[in-house]
Amino acid sequence: MDLFDIKPDSKNNKLAPLAYRMRPRSLDEIVGQPIAAPGSLLRRSIDKDELHSFVLYGPPGTGKTSIAKLIADMTQARFEYMKAVTSGVNDIRKIAVDAAQDLKFYRRRTVLFVDEIHRFNKAQQDVLLPFVEDGTLVLIGATTENPLYELNTALLSRLKLYIMEALRPEDIRLIVLRALEDKERGLGNYNLSLPEDSMEIIISTAKGDARTALNILDTLASSYAEPDTFLEISPELVSKVAGKPLVKYDRTGDYHYDTISAYIKSIRGSDPDAAVYWLAVMLEGGEDPKFIARRLLIHAAEDIGLADPMGLALAAAAAYAADFVGMPEARIPLAEATIYLSTAPKTNSSKMAIDRAMETVRRQNRIKVPSHLADTSHSQAGKLLGKGGYKYPHDFGGYVKQMYLPEDLVDSKFYTPGDNGHEQVIKAFLQNLPSAGKPHHK
Repeated sequence: MDLFDIKPDSKNNKLAPLAYRMRPRSLDEIVGQPIAAPGSLLRRSIDKDELHSFVLYGPPGTGKTSIAKLIADMTQARFEYMKAVTSGVNDIRKIAVDAAQDLKFYRRRTVLFVDEIHRFNKAQQDVLLPFVEDGTLVLIGATTENPLYELNTALLSRLKLYIMEALRPEDIRLIVLRALEDKERGLGNYNLSLPEDSMEIIISTAKGDARTALNILDTLASSYAEPDTFLEISPELVSKVAGKPLVKYDRTGDYHYDTISAYIKSIRGSDPDAAVYWLAVMLEGGEDPKFIARRLLIHAAEDIGLADPMGLALAAAAAYAADFVGMPEARIPLAEATIYLSTAPKTNSSKMAIDRAMETVRRQNRIKVPSHLADTSHSQAGKLLGKGGYKYPHDFGGYVKQMYLPEDLVDSKFYTPGDNGHEQVIKAFLQNLPSAGKPHHK
């Protein structure tokens, strides 16, 4: 059943899921989305029927399709609905041809709503572009994926982006109460009681998704309620229907990258509580523990580095343990490494050193190994190739001053030890090395 096929007075409306029946009948019934509030740019354009092309971007169950449905009901323009997963290039061209005819002969615009627009491939987007560009089509797209990555730059530049947020607990509460009280579309004809602790379970399970909350309520009513019988919806009953709360986490999508970014930044910011929280979000969402372990290894080298050399060793041990034992036990070594790295001193001196060195290598016209550092394993290397002159540090008590860089880089400095953790020891060691006279090549 398609949301755009359901009419307010249709018999099908009685058979539709509760989430469909309770869809907003006006923009004022849109809950928790400032973009639809009176006075907003989108609201003014809808109220005046002066629509521009735009994309609604946000999590499931936040009202993207409901807004499109309201536009379809309110606009004087011809409205076309298209689901990206079942539509092709020919479908786009056909709608565009009809739209051009309507515009030419009747001066009527066509609004094309594309659900899950992120599923359009490059070819489909390229076909759509000229019709949006010349005004043949007013495009409205809905997506749960970041359009900055999913839509090509040319198409995106002709669209306004509206961001829709996951609904707040108070928004979900309002939507659930509306459904319980509405006798025309909702469950108001049932004698239902929803205690606060049951409401909290629904809100927690929904995690900002109104559709999920209403689906739980719908299942409870259809499975256990009778019109003339009182039913108290107990927490046990809600938990039985709701099952284990699911974290909305797409391992290949935008939220995947946002979450791992929050995780690493929390470790870098020395906040173990936040870091463990984001670790839990990923693990509950089904993230691959190996992916998390790889990021811990990178982070240990990049941001903890020589301030605490044990950080990399512990991250490597956690990576091995996670791979060896698997989930759910893998959560423990991953948490241990996360907390250790969060509370370890931080430095990025190793990263800065190798980046400076690689940039220098890229700029050089010639790279020549100094003769005293070159390989002298062949007996004739010194006589025929002029190699040799290296001073073996152990013959001088562990250190002897000599140049290890090419001659054209004599004064170059790549590594600068920081002041945190073990790097203080490294700094003191380097500062205490004998420094009388400048080392020269032999």
